Amino acid sequence: MTFTFLEQTTSTNDEALDSRYGHGDVIVTEYQTAGRGQRGHAWKSARGENLILSIVLCPTFLAASEQFLLLQTVAVALTDLMKLYGLDARIKWTNDIYVDDRKLVGVLIENSLGEGCVVRSRVGIGINVNQKTFDPSLPNPTSMALEIGKELDRRELLTHFYDLFMARYADLEAGRREKLASDYRQLIYRLNERSRFQLPDGTLCEGVIRDVEPNGALIVENPSGEKRSYLFREITLLIPS
Repeated sequence: MTFTFLEQTTSTNDEALDSRYGHGDVIVTEYQTAGRGQRGHAWKSARGENLILSIVLCPTFLAASEQFLLLQTVAVALTDLMKLYGLDARIKWTNDIYVDDRKLVGVLIENSLGEGCVVRSRVGIGINVNQKTFDPSLPNPTSMALEIGKELDRRELLTHFYDLFMARYADLEAGRREKLASDYRQLIYRLNERSRFQLPDGTLCEGVIRDVEPNGALIVENPSGEKRSYLFREITLLIPS
């Protein structure tokens, strides 16, 4: 395991493509010129104020059909980190980390598959740490400093997160998956609360998040009591204004 610190890069996930990085290696940068998040969105972060990193993993014990377990591992470890700093964080499906109705962390996992398993993963994470002002185009950002009321040591934060993540990853590798899935479910943002959603065609609807299936599909109960599962990109949870 090695930590590589870069002043600037296109994105840490791009850097993690280099074969010189092996299982458990971490790439950290002060600034990304082409950071990206889920759904093709850009990830915008002030230089030198946040924690931007990628962890390289080789989880060959995971079947291709079990990729969601890795996402659960990352998301739950991030809530472990926030709890360590006194923050009651929740997981906005599928893997953003929220405090109340504000986004604190974004995650982008890119997997390479082969022979039916996950051969290599690049786990990209952006934690808003000390940034206090944000691009007005971002709808609901916050940072740890804003929530806690003081600036934090980012190197210390990195060490804590890596230890917490690797502990959760060890549980995954050892087959303790039911606890992981249970912890993830209990931490879902707006679980069992009436919420508004948008479908890909722009249709708005209401429903209640009831659960998440093993493949990552979100189970939503509509006002008539019917439950339906939605895969990523099939539904978007709208944040209360």
